[in-house]
Amino acid sequence: KTVQTLSILSYVNQERKNKNAHLLPSLVICPPTIAGHWEMEVKKFCAESLLTSLLYLGMPLARTRMRNELTQFRGLVISSYDIVRNDIDFLKNIVWDYIVLDEGHIIKNTKTKISKAVKELVANHKLILSGTPLQNSVLELWSLFDFLMPSYLGSERNFNEHFSKPISNSRESKSSSKEQEAGMLALESLHRKVLPFILRRTKDDVLKDLPPKIIQDIYCRLSPLQEIVYEEFSRTEGNNQILALIKDKEPKKENPEKQFDQSKKSHIFQALQYPRKICNHPSLVIGNYPTQFDVRKWLKDQNTSLEDVSHSCKLVALKQLLIDCCNSIHSHNNETLIPSLSQHRVLIFCQLKHMLDLIQAMIGRDLPQLSYLRLDGSVPVQNRMNIVNTFNSDPSIDILLLTTHVGGLGLTLTGADVVIFVDHDWNPMK
Repeated sequence: KTVQTLSILSYVNQERKNKNAHLLPSLVICPPTIAGHWEMEVKKFCAESLLTSLLYLGMPLARTRMRNELTQFRGLVISSYDIVRNDIDFLKNIVWDYIVLDEGHIIKNTKTKISKAVKELVANHKLILSGTPLQNSVLELWSLFDFLMPSYLGSERNFNEHFSKPISNSRESKSSSKEQEAGMLALESLHRKVLPFILRRTKDDVLKDLPPKIIQDIYCRLSPLQEIVYEEFSRTEGNNQILALIKDKEPKKENPEKQFDQSKKSHIFQALQYPRKICNHPSLVIGNYPTQFDVRKWLKDQNTSLEDVSHSCKLVALKQLLIDCCNSIHSHNNETLIPSLSQHRVLIFCQLKHMLDLIQAMIGRDLPQLSYLRLDGSVPVQNRMNIVNTFNSDPSIDILLLTTHVGGLGLTLTGADVVIFVDHDWNPMK
């Protein structure tokens, strides 16, 4: 997607130069983590005489100082969604040739400040790049086209009535044959409208030399400590909240001492965070929530500590995967080498930063022969591409640890051939 976009911009600039026409600046808006990637790709693929780039990032004072340069610049300006939102009063006064939204599904919600700000920008041409243009609802497509071609799909209310509702209703398990037919007709009509403006490329189309992707689910039985903590939770009001929310009923009010928070209703995903954390590692919840179980006494009786890998079924499985995947590493007694059948390089994704801390500690303590880098929200934006480039170019680095929020959006990570998801987002598209 990046190379195709840069090809368009370079061609347009070449044509304008041939006709001695006035050059206009273009704008790429992307997540901050991949801004450096865009800058690097411009230098790699574009002749300097045709296209140069300018990063419009940094602190407010630094951006203010850049504005004079920016108004005179005629190349590709690269910025982030948050900065465009914050500086929209300045940026909307510039007439852009092309505006490109990388990971453009970020504007899927019409009510967010980012979505509203982006739609205030003025441009001759607009492009959206996304691997997941639709994630939850057909209505998200309306927001994308409202940026590309305002009014093309009618008003949001009209689109909802004619397309979104019929399509959604037809997919309900108890939908009637009439609803299914209406949904099919609405979908066909929507396809006729939008498909002429969508260019889709699958990996099979452009990367025919890649071997087939193998997806393997590994089921992990809870450790004894996890089972105890989970059982403790099942007897609390928090568990009752989850069951009630799933059944769409009002939670029963029992012993107030066992209630997690009755002052306001918990969203179902928030309520599920506790058992989700238990399944990752009991240390993520112990000490943060009320429990009758004396963890310290149990650990003392078992002659173990909370840091022991055996208390997390996922860490046990992950450790074995790393032994299987990576090159020769020491056995448990650190005296003999365990040869690996083949050396692989691994990406490890986690939703929770604290879980990533535990994984990092486990690697450093139990698998010290493995080298790793880490990329999460604590890494300054300007340093993130350096970490990505180092991992991709240095085969001696075995592992890259990432949070899904930072590493799962738009990064080009070609250095690894194994990806491990320690946990998943509620949204399968993420």
